[in-house]
Amino acid sequence: MLDRYSITVSSQLLAERFSVDPEKYRPRYNAAPAQLLPVITTDSPQGISFFYWGIAPVWAKNKPISERLINLRVEHLSERPAVLKNLKKRRCLIPADGFYGWKKVGKKTVIPYRFILKSKAPFSFAGIWEEYDDDEGNLFHTFSIITLPAIKMVRTASETMPAIFDSVAEKIWLDKNSSEADLFKILVAPSDEDMDCYTISSRIYSVSNDGPSLIAPTPSSDQFGNLTLFD
Repeated sequence: MLDRYSITVSSQLLAERFSVDPEKYRPRYNAAPAQLLPVITTDSPQGISFFYWGIAPVWAKNKPISERLINLRVEHLSERPAVLKNLKKRRCLIPADGFYGWKKVGKKTVIPYRFILKSKAPFSFAGIWEEYDDDEGNLFHTFSIITLPAIKMVRTASETMPAIFDSVAEKIWLDKNSSEADLFKILVAPSDEDMDCYTISSRIYSVSNDGPSLIAPTPSSDQFGNLTLFD
């Protein structure tokens, strides 16, 4: 399951890469579920919107719901009518420049990894969004990230990975006239040759930590901060 990622580029680079107005954007080194995060929707492709990832905080304590809404596996998209409807009507891009995975190397040893493009360029995840009303009638917008079976590099840390887009695929995803076949055709994983990864600080586990030091290459350490001999 994908439950952390980063978008650390400057406002200027974000604007240039995605042709959007980056108003209110700030870098996020530890983007996590239930946080307000930047997305680009088919309804507003020239601007940045801020939606809750997976679930609004008011509902975030409901773990089964949270896990269901954070990610959507590509093989399930056509199996659920409500999801397929959102795929056709409510698509979005999630700007990113890396995502995290947890490599299990022992019964109680998990090592955090960051996965990036070898070019170190920003990219986007494929997503869909929804609207919800809480018990008091407040409107929330949330998004889910579409995931694919992981490529070899990622598989040691996660069985799935986000669907990653380049600028060509992004135009198709945001085009309201794209057919269902067009959309499924671009939901493919990058090759291992295009990706890179490295170990990072175990401080990534706490969602309260969010700063440049989190993405610095760090010797392998488990979730308790103990150095390991694994790579």
